[in-house]
Amino acid sequence: MEMKQILGYFLGFAIFIAGIPAAMWLVAGTPGLADIPMLRFYIAVLIALSGLAISVWSIVYMKRVGKGNPFDAMGHELAPRTAHLMTDGPYKRSRNPMLTGTFIYYIGVMVALWNLWALLVFAAVVSIMMIQVRSEEKRLEADFGQDYLEYKKRVRRFV
Repeated sequence: MEMKQILGYFLGFAIFIAGIPAAMWLVAGTPGLADIPMLRFYIAVLIALSGLAISVWSIVYMKRVGKGNPFDAMGHELAPRTAHLMTDGPYKRSRNPMLTGTFIYYIGVMVALWNLWALLVFAAVVSIMMIQVRSEEKRLEADFGQDYLEYKKRVRRFV
């Protein structure tokens, strides 16, 4: 694996898996695990792990089938882009399963934190990511043309 790909995976992990939940935790007042009721904690973990599983499946599928890396920011290639349009596997039901999984992960974090400020961080992240998704859709239309337009008609953006 080349350095650009390693950088892409590292940045993705640092920002999306660690950084944003850390920001949610900080704005929620840094609660400890003992502050979370046990049932809510287990529900949160189940939701978060489900989201992470969807995201990891999407990343692996993107690497194997799409021959690329997910980290592309606002039209700037931070790691090699996909070489093939992916329409099966996790991409059969969602054009953005990686992001869908990440949002589910954040919902798990929010369930654990149960805090309005964490919800506001989530809302801000969703808003920013919608700009990214629209940018990415334009790039995919340019890269894959009619094939992507037909896929876009068949499959919803998220679920």
